[in-house]
Amino acid sequence: MLGDLLGMNPVTIGLGIKATRKLLDERKISIMPTVVRYFTRAEDLRAWVTGSGPAGHAPATPTRQALTDPTLTGMSREALYALLEELIVPYAATIEERRHRQRGGNRRPGTRGGVFRQKITDGDRILATILYRRRVCGLDALAELFGVCKSTLWNAVRDVLPILDDRRIDITPTGHRHPTAADLLASVGADNHQVVS
Repeated sequence: MLGDLLGMNPVTIGLGIKATRKLLDERKISIMPTVVRYFTRAEDLRAWVTGSGPAGHAPATPTRQALTDPTLTGMSREALYALLEELIVPYAATIEERRHRQRGGNRRPGTRGGVFRQKITDGDRILATILYRRRVCGLDALAELFGVCKSTLWNAVRDVLPILDDRRIDITPTGHRHPTAADLLASVGADNHQVVS
């Protein structure tokens, strides 16, 4: 989403974030993640900021905030966001390396990163994989929660799992598996959020 807003690729943004984080850490400045909204599409953020969405709000989609609940991810939100920040650049680099191999070289000048708009962000792919490995629900329910088809989500999981494994990031399965997306949202007090099929 930041890439869309700023017209930059995720690797460049990731390097900027890393450098900024270092400065913030050196100066002991702490910025807590928002607990109000979590946007995955640039147009949703623009609509919310300008008040041009329905009733001045972003479209009603399953909130990623609910999906970052510690009971689902097995870690605090701060730890989750730190993990996402740690993995986003290596993930983007891995995907770009694979695309480079598939293309047989660099992108042609003036072309963008693919013809079709990505249905979920890199951060969403990592979050979905964490939830998948935690076994909080089945693949069908996860696909419903992220608003994508099952094959799209499965491709995302297959891309992210090797990165988690290479870095030896242990994601412990939960003791309770939710049968449906609605059941999962209700379990974290988010049953008022609409699930988009």
